[in-house]
Amino acid sequence: MEDYSLPQDSLFLGFDSSTQSLKATVLDSNLNIVASEIVHFDSELPHYKTKDGVYRDPSENGRIVSPTLMWVEALDLLLGKFAKSKLDFGRIAAVSGSGQQHGSVYWKNGSSAILGSLDARKPLVDQLGNAFSIKESPIWMDSSTTDQCKEIEKAVGGALELSRLTGSRAHERYTGPQIRKIFEKQPDVYRETERISLVSSFMASLLIGAYASIDETDGAGMNLMDIKHRVWSKISLEATAPGLEEKLGQLAPAHAIAGFIAPYFVERFHFNKNCLIIQWSGDNPNSLAGLTLNSPGDLAISLGTSDTVFGITNEPQPCLEGHIFPNPVDTAGYMVMLCYKNGSLTREDVRNQCAEQSWEVFNEFLEKTPPLNDGKLGFYYKEHEILPPLPVGFHRYVLRNFTSDSLNGLEEHEVEEFDAPSEVRAIIEGQFLSMRAHAERFGMPSPPKRIIATGGASSNQSILKSISSIFGSDVYTVQRPDSASLGAALRAAHGWLCNNKRSFVPISCMYEDRLEKTSLGCKLSMKTGDPELHSKYTLLMKKRMNIEENLVQKLGRW
Repeated sequence: MEDYSLPQDSLFLGFDSSTQSLKATVLDSNLNIVASEIVHFDSELPHYKTKDGVYRDPSENGRIVSPTLMWVEALDLLLGKFAKSKLDFGRIAAVSGSGQQHGSVYWKNGSSAILGSLDARKPLVDQLGNAFSIKESPIWMDSSTTDQCKEIEKAVGGALELSRLTGSRAHERYTGPQIRKIFEKQPDVYRETERISLVSSFMASLLIGAYASIDETDGAGMNLMDIKHRVWSKISLEATAPGLEEKLGQLAPAHAIAGFIAPYFVERFHFNKNCLIIQWSGDNPNSLAGLTLNSPGDLAISLGTSDTVFGITNEPQPCLEGHIFPNPVDTAGYMVMLCYKNGSLTREDVRNQCAEQSWEVFNEFLEKTPPLNDGKLGFYYKEHEILPPLPVGFHRYVLRNFTSDSLNGLEEHEVEEFDAPSEVRAIIEGQFLSMRAHAERFGMPSPPKRIIATGGASSNQSILKSISSIFGSDVYTVQRPDSASLGAALRAAHGWLCNNKRSFVPISCMYEDRLEKTSLGCKLSMKTGDPELHSKYTLLMKKRMNIEENLVQKLGRW
């Protein structure tokens, strides 16, 4: 039997460069967490004067950026914290990382020379002050590129064609439209830029002292990469800006080596000079790795301020909503991702109005109302929704002559309000029926092999029961401090192993049959319910999607 063990006494370091902080997690050779640190940008780097890690530009509607040098300074600061805690950097065999997706960094002409000659006696921030053609990086929160999105979609033959080509239609936060805006509005800056990095490849570049490649998974979040062939798309590049391919450099698989750690970190923090830097990737792909999603049919539902659904499929079906990325822990499959703006805050709003501001009362209502809610369907948008693209508003429907035995041919009529218990069940069932429908439309198997629920609401057993019934799958939960940096540390170990074996090996080989003995374990929280009920939810889901499509035609932005 082949040995997939990691070298004894070795450590694996994973970073997460997120919007508000830089986090890090260290795993040992048994994949257990042995150390972690965090740098909060606002409080620990106050001289940048960010709020929640960003600048919101009042002079330009929707422009949201972060100071690039803040991320540079945070790296030294975080490694300094590990040094004070006596972490033995010499034992770290490999490093990888997670970066907030879509954010971009613009290196000035000549900066590769600066990057390749860093002086370990000086902090990084003192040496890279003049390395960027733009001092502030556009990030995923930026929504100032609507015109550029329209231009790119038109140039490639429409939104659906761009989605089929790159995995997503044009989105304001995506890197391609952001680059096009700089080319159009600041042509001199674009000319002075010799390399454009994503946040992920930027941080990897600091660690290897040279320009790191963009990895294929994070590269799919740019509207620039051919999703099937995993190369830059000529038509997308031409629709974005001239000479762009040269500025982007090569793409690389997520498990590949970006390089050895730079002498700066060997001398300053005493890393082993043979420490490998594995390609960094995006935060959602790293979370997928940290949640141990590794084969088709695995699905994660993150229940937070915004709800996110992501899973693995071998046969993605690109469409106008959602996103497709190459699987970050495999060389063949794909990661499907759906994002909802209306998550926990919208659920809390219904709780406050209908359930005496109490989750206990909310759960009592959920338990005492029947599954399928007597044919009551609700659409709740406290914020402009992405999926589907609908404006703020609540819409409630009752199916005429509803019985749970037959849902065929039922007509809906709109009503002003439901009774409080029905309102509670409607918001819960509505969100998960939508998630299931859109995930299946994107090519996710039904039912999923397993579901892993994370985020605040994943501790609510009544909500988990609804998820299990609607999807027809067991639901697992995890108790982890940070799945993105944990996933990055796991990917560091996986990249080391692939390099050691001189070929790709499945990531599951590292923890198969011993998951519960590692920091990656999850627990079964809800067994699959009644299969007949799951079938009835399938019919209700189709009815809900008909209503949703009519709403989008009447009110939507597409």
